[in-house]
Amino acid sequence: MGNNCNPSYVFLKGNAYYFNRHVPLDIQPHYKSNRIILCLKTSKRDLAIRSAKSIAQRLEDYWLSLRLSKIDIAALHLLRDKPLSPSQSSCMQLTEALDFYLRLKGAGKDKVFKRGAERNIQSVVDVLGDRPLDEYASSDAANFRDYLLKKGLTTNSVKRNFATIRSVINLSIQEHGLDCKNAFSKVFLPDLDDAKRRKPIPIEDIRQIQQDCRQADDEARWLVALISDTGMRLSEATGLHIDDIKLDCEIPFIDLKPHSWRTLKTKGSLKGRYH
Repeated sequence: MGNNCNPSYVFLKGNAYYFNRHVPLDIQPHYKSNRIILCLKTSKRDLAIRSAKSIAQRLEDYWLSLRLSKIDIAALHLLRDKPLSPSQSSCMQLTEALDFYLRLKGAGKDKVFKRGAERNIQSVVDVLGDRPLDEYASSDAANFRDYLLKKGLTTNSVKRNFATIRSVINLSIQEHGLDCKNAFSKVFLPDLDDAKRRKPIPIEDIRQIQQDCRQADDEARWLVALISDTGMRLSEATGLHIDDIKLDCEIPFIDLKPHSWRTLKTKGSLKGRYH
């Protein structure tokens, strides 16, 4: 028995050294025996130890491959039956179209606009890959729709995602004169009743919140009470100027309009007057 690195792996029998290794418990189902014994065909101890080290390392590598084969591989459902052939398209990639879209339409927009466009396009890339625009098919867009619905997104959220994706692709097609169709333009989006998933806050709860706000009587609660009374968005309420609040009139109201420090989400918001 040697005393240099795993001495139990070698032993002398007669005039020859043998390799001796116990098979780990989790690997034993692959073997007919729980121990591996091999003749190293040498009577020289140093040579036997070197051979044993090599055999032991190869066994460790093989056992690791057996262990890895039992591990569930993430995202197997996204693998194709056959790999795509190398692209021959000269059309711009989807991420290039996004950069172009943000450069043209992102000027003067807030970070929410940029973040939303990047998030929606990245979700396409994650599911379908970053391809040339003319290599997306309507079936790909349909698979992407099904993926979003299975994630639990409401149909309204899916429609908003598709609206952004269509806009990104359409802009590049129009501005660059690309000879291709937008695969995301005519995908069927079901009109499910999302209202069943999202119920309104009961009026008695709103009244209780307003009462608690009056009792606390601080800036944070003033903001909550204002939103509960008017239905304004949080950014609209926090971005108000003192002159937007009209109290010296028969019916007090808020004149909602854009400011240099806060734009409004939609053009429809420009008409907002909250009483």
